[in-house]
Amino acid sequence: MLARTSPLASSIALCSTSISRPATSSLTGRLRIQRLSTATPRPLGRTPRALPPQRVATPFRTTPARLYSTPATNATMAQDYETVLKGKYPAKQHALRVADYVKSKVPGATGVLYAEGRMTKMLEDNDEPEPFSEHLLTLDAKTAPLLLLPDRMPPRRLPLHLRSCDEQIDPLHPPIDPDSVIWSGLPVSAAEAKELYDVDDVKYTTDVNAELARLGKGPKNTVFAIQNQVLDNITFLEFDDKNFSILKDAIERCRVVKDDYEVALTRKANAVSTIGHHAVVEYVKKAKNERELEALFLQRSVANGAKNQAYHGIFAGGRAAATLHYVANDAPLEGKLNLLLDAGTEWNCYASDITRTFPISGKFSKESREIYDIVLKMQLETTAALKEGVVWDDIHLLAHKIAIDGLHSIGIFKGDKDEILKSRTSVAFFPHGLGHYLGMDTHDVGGNANYADTDPMFRYLRVRGTLPAGSIVTVEPGIYFCSFIIEPYLKDPAHSKFIDNAVLEKYWDVGGVRIEDNILITKDGSENLTPTIKDPDELEKIIQAS
Repeated sequence: MLARTSPLASSIALCSTSISRPATSSLTGRLRIQRLSTATPRPLGRTPRALPPQRVATPFRTTPARLYSTPATNATMAQDYETVLKGKYPAKQHALRVADYVKSKVPGATGVLYAEGRMTKMLEDNDEPEPFSEHLLTLDAKTAPLLLLPDRMPPRRLPLHLRSCDEQIDPLHPPIDPDSVIWSGLPVSAAEAKELYDVDDVKYTTDVNAELARLGKGPKNTVFAIQNQVLDNITFLEFDDKNFSILKDAIERCRVVKDDYEVALTRKANAVSTIGHHAVVEYVKKAKNERELEALFLQRSVANGAKNQAYHGIFAGGRAAATLHYVANDAPLEGKLNLLLDAGTEWNCYASDITRTFPISGKFSKESREIYDIVLKMQLETTAALKEGVVWDDIHLLAHKIAIDGLHSIGIFKGDKDEILKSRTSVAFFPHGLGHYLGMDTHDVGGNANYADTDPMFRYLRVRGTLPAGSIVTVEPGIYFCSFIIEPYLKDPAHSKFIDNAVLEKYWDVGGVRIEDNILITKDGSENLTPTIKDPDELEKIIQAS
């Protein structure tokens, strides 16, 4: 998925933080607050660094094409994700990560971390809430637990508050509203919430201001909260200082590196999405319109336990695939060459984001196969270059070099390939970034994007800087034939001298080709979490046999 705004994952959290000696207790069983110490915080992963706007100094060079097969995921890890998911979401460890980040930026900080999401909003005259998912994230108590609400909490109630004291972590749970029970049934009880979530005890949200007042009485206490994300009835009167500048950044940066549980959730989301993708491939030859295929994908998702989509899917036939965010999904398929399918489910708030392109008839046209092979090479070669510490700009630049090489080989581009790269003419055919972080949001936070970049090749890059091990990125190169984008290039001599218009005319009906997988960055390489078929010969065989 290419362009969806990704606000901070939301919910409510109340976390006390104070500085003294570190506690000796472990994080197993009843959690004790390890009061925020002045010791050096442990590393939080590499912080993305700013990069220059242009990267064109390296000579034009691409590597030979690799095999078409999807890189195999680690078999043991793939089988184990269901086992991992039998445990609890590691909220305390996430909380500790955020607390350490705050401590690293505000030495000597003491006080409370408070995070809050929005209230449930009802659809007018519908008696149902607007579709919205609160996200699960937690601050832990090495000083300050932070909890962001999972979507399993009942509607019409405040997200959890998390209270921290010397002995334990106590979420504040909404009290039962008898009127609400009549219509919606009993909510999760305090006892059930204690069993569901990685916490010690559960209290009611009606106590939140009293808890804040108690926690704010300490000397030189600061409350850390997010600007414009505090309910009107919440007061911070007892606190000496209020910091609204760091908590949002702390949460976003700490979400970049995933733990084993989060990776398992992403694997599960990919597994369910793959069922839907393969169902569409098998049915596409019989379908009369795009909406049939969207309905099929949604049915397979819900039937396999994924009731929420990570984003509005794209089911684009023919030239509609040249629109990056085509969402109409209702046009007839007759006479069109290819279908671009960009769709992914959520699993317990964690997204998958998968794109495949395949021939509706079961056989790629000559032009479609040429473009598919170029895009597949872009994807395989850039994925092969991934590992901890690589600069994402460099990987994106590599994708453009491969695109230029491929379009030059089939005659769409002409002239010197280094000059084509410097002119940025390839942006006409590959206008978006190579990918983005993936997590609780489809376009997950922490990417350090620079949309003010004056270089058109890097302007829409959602990730800037180095990739840390444990992060998950999408790799989604594409080549598109969008007349609205390309025609200005054809009218500009600085670009038109590199484009053979007569050859280009043969490719408009291809529309667009994009291939996208979800990739886990490791110390020495990467792992593909997406098992969805992308071998072009195999896709043709499946469609022809259906």
